[in-house]
Amino acid sequence: MRIRDLGVIDDAVVELAPGFTAVTGETGAGKTMVVTSLGLLLGGRADPGLVRNGTGRAVVEGRLELPVDSPVAARAVEAGAELDDDGALLLSRTVSAEGRSRAHVGGRSVPVGLLAELGEDLIAVHGQTDQQRLLRPARQRGALDRYAGASVAEPLARYRETYRALREVSASLEELTTRARERAQEADLLRFGLDEIAAAEPVAGEDVELAAEAERLGHADALSSAATLAHAALAGDPVDPEALDAGTLLAQSRRALDAVRHHDERLAALADRLNEVGYLLADVAGDLAGYADDLDADPVRLSAVEDRRAVLAQLLRKYGGEENSLAEVIAWAEAGAVRLAELDGDDDRIDELGARETELRAELAELAAEVSQARHAAAGRFAEAVSSELAELAMPHARVTFSISQVDDLAGIEVGGRTVAYGPHGVDEVEVLLAPHPGAQPRPIAKGASGGELSRVMLAVEVVFAGADPVPTYLFDEVDAGVGGKAAVEIGRRLAKLAESAQVVVVTHLPQVAAFADRHLVVEKTNDGTVTRSGVKVLNDEERVRELSRMLAGLEDSELGRAHAEELLAAARAPRHR
Repeated sequence: MRIRDLGVIDDAVVELAPGFTAVTGETGAGKTMVVTSLGLLLGGRADPGLVRNGTGRAVVEGRLELPVDSPVAARAVEAGAELDDDGALLLSRTVSAEGRSRAHVGGRSVPVGLLAELGEDLIAVHGQTDQQRLLRPARQRGALDRYAGASVAEPLARYRETYRALREVSASLEELTTRARERAQEADLLRFGLDEIAAAEPVAGEDVELAAEAERLGHADALSSAATLAHAALAGDPVDPEALDAGTLLAQSRRALDAVRHHDERLAALADRLNEVGYLLADVAGDLAGYADDLDADPVRLSAVEDRRAVLAQLLRKYGGEENSLAEVIAWAEAGAVRLAELDGDDDRIDELGARETELRAELAELAAEVSQARHAAAGRFAEAVSSELAELAMPHARVTFSISQVDDLAGIEVGGRTVAYGPHGVDEVEVLLAPHPGAQPRPIAKGASGGELSRVMLAVEVVFAGADPVPTYLFDEVDAGVGGKAAVEIGRRLAKLAESAQVVVVTHLPQVAAFADRHLVVEKTNDGTVTRSGVKVLNDEERVRELSRMLAGLEDSELGRAHAEELLAAARAPRHR
């Protein structure tokens, strides 16, 4: 892994290897930046405050050696990454001083979320902050569930699916029941409107036709008089036969032209046109006569039309839309009928949802009991394994147990004859308890352990948990804080044992722990306070003795310190310790 312009690190290369790698250095030398760099490389939160002053960005690059059938490699290739010829995968993370962050996998720019996705299968980080998180009951429940594996994961997955379904059904049921009054009022208004429209039986366009008829009936006398006068002017007045009319005058004109039309073709054409006018005049006169005969000033019909128009106007005012048409009134009635059917069906829907809710609650209770039972079984194994680890960490009489309980809640589900609270993770409240010595009452680990004991308990939990975690690399960041002496030696031994089956990287300040490492890296700052490329180096045997002596006595060349360091290394390498 190469780190540039991150914190105190100017430019450094961290050479990790299989087995157990210890990272040491003086306080403030930049050991934590190794942990931070790995976190960035695997999708952790980018803090622009970590970018070195005077530089524009910090860069972390890493090279991963992956098995051919690794799901990480398959996921990376799926995202467009390319593997090296030897199957290695290159990762890169850049953080700018302005807070922008970029990620690359196998030479391809990718979302930072992909790094986090890959990181879940690549590395498990265990540090001081992780210890604090593990003090929370929710984290302890999560650790227990992961340790339990499929025995909890499978029923818990079904439980969560049922839990989501129950939440949806309950929400729908609550909405329907709480809105019962509003729904009843809406249904009453719809029924009244539909009855009113049904009684009127409107026809699209009917209002326009009635308006025209009302206009005609309202002016029937004037229309009849006008038609009669027009007919008399065209065809003659039967009351006054001597009066001239258009028909008589036109006949005289036609006779005058017909007498001479054979002398001039132009005049003959005009005579033909007069003939056409005669025909048209006769048609109009006939239509006027018919119109006058048909027109009837009927007050009864006019009253009926006005009454009908008033009914339709009321419908238009209540139910007409922007166009204020009967077509919109009819459309409102159709939509209202559909909505009324829905509202009338809500009672049936409430019954259906109530039955479904009861069914889901029963199913959820069964799954919760199954999850709880699996947790109890796993808790015994987990507690026994942690207690065994504590015996190896100089706490031979300490016992770890799990408290798995439920909280009574009348609105909950029935499990084991009790009505208890439930949530997305089941019904169990999980807490790790510690009895540090015989006769002591088990107490929550946050209250039942001293600082040194707490670190050892947490390390034991982490080591047991790591054994159930399938990732190939584990990073422990000063989880040995607060311990020393024999306990520190035992911590180093347990980490070395874990490293037999996985890659283990430990940032530590304890020489007893570092002595067990297969590879020892030291972080050193230059005189100007930075860590350069040569500032993170792999120590040979002689250099390890000097570094362990410094960690023991604060003096690299102290004879007593060197002797103690050599003794530590020899003890760590002895077969009985590994």
